[in-house]
Amino acid sequence: MTVESQPPIGWRYCGDQLKRWRQRAGISREELAKEACVGVELIKSIEQGRRRASLRILQIADQLCGAGGLLEAAYQYLKPEEPRSTFHDFFRYEREAIAFSSGEPMFIPGLLQTEETMRALFNAAWPPVDDATVEERVAIRLSRQALLDKQAVAFSFVIGELPLRYGILEGEAQKRQLLHLLEMGQRRNVTTQIMPLDRYKDGLDRAVTVLELPRHERIAYEEGHAWSALIGDPAKVSMYAQWQALVGQLALPPRESACFIRELAEEL
Repeated sequence: MTVESQPPIGWRYCGDQLKRWRQRAGISREELAKEACVGVELIKSIEQGRRRASLRILQIADQLCGAGGLLEAAYQYLKPEEPRSTFHDFFRYEREAIAFSSGEPMFIPGLLQTEETMRALFNAAWPPVDDATVEERVAIRLSRQALLDKQAVAFSFVIGELPLRYGILEGEAQKRQLLHLLEMGQRRNVTTQIMPLDRYKDGLDRAVTVLELPRHERIAYEEGHAWSALIGDPAKVSMYAQWQALVGQLALPPRESACFIRELAEEL
């Protein structure tokens, strides 16, 4: 999926404020451009949020428009931001959701993992992390699993055969993970489906969650190895929901899925 990028919101807000102050002071773009010794098109691009305002332009505009330092103060918010994880934003929405739909053909969803699975995954992380980080991540994931106790919230999961048959655990530990999936799938608010290996298609190796919020708005969350994205645009969320619908159609029905998991557990 191609996601169109927009200029940083700080650029757009600063440009909007510059335009409002300029118009309030009765100053034209041409006058501001002449005073700052720049082209009119640059001022226009800044006001439209397509270009980042320099400190000098903001200082000149501040004096010219009588903004009392308010425009100059905006400069500190135009600096590049450090990359920011969307995990915690997703967790906040997750707690509010009235419906939770997960498609992870390559993974066992965190909400359905045993503590043994969590520890094995976090200990296998690369670059490696220290023990304190592993413990913190395990504690967070375990606390999130309390969401499944909300009986009025509908949870649906599509899980691939791959992590069930060739998981990070072996023997009895993997069997406990499979039996845990069976136990969770028996809850009336939880639906679990399995996608057999022979039903995999190109483009399905993604981890996507769609949440329905109390006012029936939907958001989507996609997670990769070293990145994540939280999507709120209705058109884009619809595309994620359609992807999930396809995954659900390819997967086994819940009852057949339970039999599939049970057979795998009996092989161990």
